[in-house]
Amino acid sequence: MRLKFIKPQEPVLALKPPVSNGWLCEIKDDGCCTQIIFDWAGALTFTRMGIDRLKRHRPVVTAAEQLKAKSFIPGGEMIARPGGRPNFHAMYSRMAWNAELLAFVAFDILHKSGEDLRWRPAVERKAILRELIQPAEGIVQCSQHVEGGVEIYEAADRMSLKGIVSKRKVTPYRSGAKDAVWLKCWDIDFELIGIKRQPGEWTERLFARHVKNVGKAVIAKTDAIKNWLWTREQKAKAGPPNGVPTAQVTPEVEWVKPDINARVRTLRGAPKLRNAPVQDLWEINSGGAG
Repeated sequence: MRLKFIKPQEPVLALKPPVSNGWLCEIKDDGCCTQIIFDWAGALTFTRMGIDRLKRHRPVVTAAEQLKAKSFIPGGEMIARPGGRPNFHAMYSRMAWNAELLAFVAFDILHKSGEDLRWRPAVERKAILRELIQPAEGIVQCSQHVEGGVEIYEAADRMSLKGIVSKRKVTPYRSGAKDAVWLKCWDIDFELIGIKRQPGEWTERLFARHVKNVGKAVIAKTDAIKNWLWTREQKAKAGPPNGVPTAQVTPEVEWVKPDINARVRTLRGAPKLRNAPVQDLWEINSGGAG
């Protein structure tokens, strides 16, 4: 019987990294959450949602099959590295056309050679993972970590990387859980530049950072905050700002002057917002709205 996909544990977003040495902290690569399953029948790869991606990850799968274990299930990120830096959007192009330029960076291991490792502390699982994948080079790699998050957080900030992920050393792997034993940062400020309204759908806001379009997010706030926002949007109506793609300039979108800022909980370094909740709103040179 083949090994089965294990629903991943997910980190929660945090304002600051942990400061104690009870955490394993590592760089958050700009890639796609991936799980490799290898057993007697060969290797498979799955997305975070359990979708089979074997055909698109064939070179990585071939490399993983050379690792010395009867079976294993590591979790990690499938990445592309144009110019030496991980890039989420380049990854999808390479899955379709240049899969040999992908790499898999493993950050955890859930099963090895017949043993379910999820009950073991994170620090033990990481040691088992390193032993399996060493040396951490080439198409299949092992994510490096440090204990305590402040220095690596500051280094990632200086390098404009996507962020860091911190995991408590002593905790087991909680399949499908999303709680504060895994953390990732940051909150970032954006300018509100437009509103997209469509019948029967959530109203979406369009955002920019330093006048560069970065995508959209839904604002799930109280009625008082929504009314505050609507009033100010009516006063700030304008034409589409420079740099907005032509495809976004449609009748459904109302453009506004960038007079309202939003704090969006997302990962630094990503070129577009992805599943990013809005935390706070305020007028420029004014206090927060919520």
